[in-house]
Amino acid sequence: QVQLVESGGGSVQAGGSLRLSCAASGSTYGRFCMAWFRQAPGKEREGVAQIDRFGTANYADSVKGRFTISQAYAKNTLYLEMNSLKPEDTAIYYCASRRDFQYCTGADFPPQDFDYWGQGTQVIVSS
Repeated sequence: QVQLVESGGGSVQAGGSLRLSCAASGSTYGRFCMAWFRQAPGKEREGVAQIDRFGTANYADSVKGRFTISQAYAKNTLYLEMNSLKPEDTAIYYCASRRDFQYCTGADFPPQDFDYWGQGTQVIVSS
């Protein structure tokens, strides 16, 4: 199994930037697919960005062109660079991983496909 520990996040003004980090430990040799999710008050948890072990990424339409998911795979670290932040980006952001040896399945990455989750980190974007 995988343990995920997040860092980063905070409060910024609209137009600002943040970088979230997620450190993975445990059975990292089988980590084939990771993602960032977010959940805003009154909304369902939604996929933000997903990346496989080879670097192929998928993004929610709402963040395309503004957010970038990346990883230092050998160092077991996942990142989410968030630029041009908007108030509607305000949410708790979660790092997640699929089970060992499970590949990303494509552009659709619902929360139920992911088995390991970080604690979440708050991102607040003020207008």
